[in-house]
Amino acid sequence: MKMRMVVAIALAVLLVAPLAARAQSADDAAQNAEQARDMLNAMVKALGGDAWLNIRNVMQKGHVAAFFQGQPDLGTTDLWLYHQWPDHDRVEVTKHRDVVELYLRRQGWEVTYRGKKAIPADMLDEFLRRRDHSIETAVKVWMKDPRTILIYEGKRMAARHMADQVTLISADNQSITIQTDEQTHLPLSRSFQWRDPVYKDKNTELEEYAGYQNIEGFPTPLSITRSKNGEMVRQYYIDKVEYNRDLQEGFWDPDAAARQVKK
Repeated sequence: MKMRMVVAIALAVLLVAPLAARAQSADDAAQNAEQARDMLNAMVKALGGDAWLNIRNVMQKGHVAAFFQGQPDLGTTDLWLYHQWPDHDRVEVTKHRDVVELYLRRQGWEVTYRGKKAIPADMLDEFLRRRDHSIETAVKVWMKDPRTILIYEGKRMAARHMADQVTLISADNQSITIQTDEQTHLPLSRSFQWRDPVYKDKNTELEEYAGYQNIEGFPTPLSITRSKNGEMVRQYYIDKVEYNRDLQEGFWDPDAAARQVKK
């Protein structure tokens, strides 16, 4: 009789143990997700809180250096970058600002003295990937989706700073990884991966943010470095930033831009 009782108890323990382990695992995952959300909320607060979340538009003026196989090309190019949430972007290039790119929703247009033409599909896809995986999109879209998985991945070193690392995984299995400074909670980097539709290999794109200055109440990085698969491809040096500008009528109209570009 005693032996039967021992066997029964042992069987009960074996049956209950997996359930307890699963419950503990679920609790750990929930706590980890809450920690990840706290880190992201701290980042938003550091960037300006509700004021940052409600920025109407931003203008950045500076110049960009291109790299090939990690080596810089000669010289830099002047550029002006405009962004209006959620899906309006305008890039003006050269000192005369006579090359204009407009990314409107899921379409893109290039305007030169020859007029306007559609941006090639591969260039448009590249831009839209970056927009779809931006920190702004992570906060304003992904974090609000209850299907998004948040994972706090602990401490990492990022550009000689101790950082907290959080990864967001969307419902369609896309991911964004954000590293924030342990002390200031400001973003140090954002990365994501995507698979080449032709060659099927996986690519990793990384943006690193440095040189923060307080501009109009918003901590703003004045140096942005972009890498692909571990090799630097662009470095942006920002000289001037303005928030919430009043833009002229037709600013987002490619036909209006075509009329303004000198022939």
